[in-house]
Amino acid sequence: MQGVIKKLVADRGFGFIAADGGDVFFHHSIVVDGQFEQLKEGQKVEYVLDDAKRSDRGPRAASVKPLEKTP
Repeated sequence: MQGVIKKLVADRGFGFIAADGGDVFFHHSIVVDGQFEQLKEGQKVEYVLDDAKRSDRGPRAASVKPLEKTP
């Protein structure tokens, strides 16, 4: 699946991806190759949903990978 980083809370290590059907939560530990610090709001990413960790608050990502490099 693909989406755009909607919000990053860098000091707490998580963020949200704007996707069809609503926002998807992700934790810094699931960003491919430890690239959390390089992510920027508005950046396109590819992700996989983690159905096992879906909560009442909504879907969670199991893997997040940037589709484009940040400048």
